[in-house]
Amino acid sequence: MMKPVLALSSLALSLAACTDDAISYSDAVGISLKAKSSDVVGGVVVDEKAITTESGNPFGAFVDDARRTLGANPGAIEVEHVELALGGDSTGVAVLGDVFAEDVEVLFQINDTDTTYVVASGTVMPGVTGPLDLNVSFASEIVDPIDYAKMLNGSFKVITRGAAAPGFDGKSATANLQVTFTFAAFAE
Repeated sequence: MMKPVLALSSLALSLAACTDDAISYSDAVGISLKAKSSDVVGGVVVDEKAITTESGNPFGAFVDDARRTLGANPGAIEVEHVELALGGDSTGVAVLGDVFAEDVEVLFQINDTDTTYVVASGTVMPGVTGPLDLNVSFASEIVDPIDYAKMLNGSFKVITRGAAAPGFDGKSATANLQVTFTFAAFAE
């Protein structure tokens, strides 16, 4: 038996593939996280923040705008793109390579169930100064229907996690990590 979210997602994706006029809504949503060198545990940098606590609740605005555009709750919310950047107000670090050594990932952790979904991942190269485009692996059809309802209401945390760059834990640094998602909502 197909899960309701899977069926809705499959239908939405089929509609999107069949016509340029598929009913959908897409927008960018940003969130800032702060990774502190003093918080490194076991050589891993982890930070998390509830999606709704960002100033102005941009995820909540995205869902509200999607509901208005679609005329109903989105049947599926997909992640089309994820970008990770180091904010200018960071202290003690100048590039992402000062924070992370190689692999970094972004996850969603659903409130109450604590189910974690890997959203995107990438490799931080030493000396790269610009934003990092991550490889998206999130697909809404794998999300449990209970978790999807919570996600639609913004009841989840965004987590960044990766191996700490050599010396990051001893720098007394704070990395202002900017994560920008491009979400797409599809009609049921």
